[in-house]
Amino acid sequence: MAEANRRKRRSSTDAGTLMEAPLPGLATPVGSPPAGEGDDPHYHGHRDRLRARFLSGGADALQDYELLEMVLFAVEPRKDVKPLAKMLIQTFGGLWNAVQAPPEKLRGLKAGEVALNSDARVATVRAVGACALRAMRQQVLKRPVLSSWNALMDYCTAAMAHETTEQFRLLFLDRKNTLIADEVQQRGTVDHTPVYPREVVRRALELGATAVILVHNHPSGDPSPSRADVDMTKEIIRAADAVGIAVHDHVVVGKGKHASFKALGLM
Repeated sequence: MAEANRRKRRSSTDAGTLMEAPLPGLATPVGSPPAGEGDDPHYHGHRDRLRARFLSGGADALQDYELLEMVLFAVEPRKDVKPLAKMLIQTFGGLWNAVQAPPEKLRGLKAGEVALNSDARVATVRAVGACALRAMRQQVLKRPVLSSWNALMDYCTAAMAHETTEQFRLLFLDRKNTLIADEVQQRGTVDHTPVYPREVVRRALELGATAVILVHNHPSGDPSPSRADVDMTKEIIRAADAVGIAVHDHVVVGKGKHASFKALGLM
């Protein structure tokens, strides 16, 4: 009797096993997940690898789009952001242009499964450019301009070269030629900015500045001074000289280059 019961239990177990395991060529049993579901996506571990490369080798260990990917990790915590990073750089012509792009041009852009479809996502991208620009500005403020001239020009170029309208910026210096303030005085159109010499002088006196450097951009990309630029500079020099304020230079910023009035013999 005992042996018969053992044979009966073994037979039941074998039958249950056969019922659970599908025979070759038959459909997957109802309730089982489709083949491949739950598998890691092709980019599984990619974020950890990027972070590890960045921490061990710094920014030089990554391509521009990979650095932008790391920013976009905060925008989309789960999906693949590489297509969007590459698309942003291609659309705007470079990493700096992408993180400085106007909000209205960023909003709604999509690549793959990820889109910049909210103010929070657009602000995340823009914040990177703002941080970089703020850091560059802090490197030149409170420092003598003669010892930091290249850094100052790099900052002005980063801040103004890709603006779509003209800006007129004033760099105010003390008697030791230390940069004490950096301000955008006027914003204009694509080819003109109204500048008022009395406002330049008034602001310099308010700040206790003894000298100024004039800076404006040409959205066309060509930094060559125009006739109007030369005439405006002469008016400001006359107004500033009347109250003992020196105008050290006027710099025109283009795309990737700049022109100095002093170096060109225009003042």
